[in-house]
Amino acid sequence: MATKGKKKESPEENDYRPSRKKPMFPVNDKLRKYLINHGREVKMPVSYDDLLHFTYSTPIKDKNGKDTLWEKTSYDNHEWNYLKEGLVEIYAILKTKGDLSFTTHLNVARIDYCTFGNSNPFRIRIINRFNDNYDHFYIKIADASRIYGLELEHILSPNRITFFTNDNTLVEEHIPGIPGDIFANTILGSVETNQIRIAKEFVKFNERCFIRLLGDMRSYNFVIDITPDIENYQYRIRAIDFDQQAYEGRHRLYLPQFFKENLPYVKLSSEYLNKESIEQYQAEERTMMTFRLVSSKFRIKELLDIMRKDTLSTPEKIDELKTALAEYHNNPVFLKCKTTGDILKTNLKQMLQKNLKLIKTGMNKPYR
Repeated sequence: MATKGKKKESPEENDYRPSRKKPMFPVNDKLRKYLINHGREVKMPVSYDDLLHFTYSTPIKDKNGKDTLWEKTSYDNHEWNYLKEGLVEIYAILKTKGDLSFTTHLNVARIDYCTFGNSNPFRIRIINRFNDNYDHFYIKIADASRIYGLELEHILSPNRITFFTNDNTLVEEHIPGIPGDIFANTILGSVETNQIRIAKEFVKFNERCFIRLLGDMRSYNFVIDITPDIENYQYRIRAIDFDQQAYEGRHRLYLPQFFKENLPYVKLSSEYLNKESIEQYQAEERTMMTFRLVSSKFRIKELLDIMRKDTLSTPEKIDELKTALAEYHNNPVFLKCKTTGDILKTNLKQMLQKNLKLIKTGMNKPYR
């Protein structure tokens, strides 16, 4: 979907893969202070390490008998009773700012553990005993890469994100939607699906990921949120995995269009959208991101200043990425970057500078 005169490459020809196991990066003192100042650091009654004390686990299969890579955990009674109370309290922190008056009818239905990926998360199912309605949240290791990714998503995307940290523990809300791979296999081809709107949203999602350098957006790392509209449906693609925030060295790993797992969405975009439409939707996304950047300029500056001095990748990947982006944008200023934070800030300036000028010019014009 990049239309800057680069050689077109299809996902079938691209055998690039993200790193199999990205290292965890610790939360440094400056990032911790940022989290405290913006209400993200909250004292929690249960930590990630507490959840590791399960006695055994059993694989969870989907309705077709396929392994989901999640396991249902079991704890001894003493451990379970302790965790139950604390997890309901954490749910209250996420949903009602810690107001426990609504928790008497809530219980923990299940704790699942994922053996796949970098973060090895726990998924907590909370159930309402009055009506059996349930909700989920996740507890993970507090990886600095993921925290930067979550904050950038909250500030620069159309989606607000609720998450909290406590020392080495990260708590995230559940992001609702249909996983992108399941949507592609079961719903995308349906006559009721507005495929043009899906294609448009994929172009915008692709642009959004590249601007803020969010990597590894294969179809199982994003969800499709469907909203009924006056006529038909509106769709939004939402990232659910933020581990690969500005970590990889190959710039195409930040463009969802180049993953073979996303081929159904790429084909859809090629079928329904011409070059002019793609460029229009890219411009729309850059404009909206610029408005968000301007409205949160002090917060984003504070975050990027911390990120620029943090270690979030290897020297080899940093050199590879800045060289690739210097060539892609035909701008040698990238070569002066020393950290992933430097590269991200430069990429934001590179891709949004035209829109920033337009917005500033419009703000200075008298209203008529």
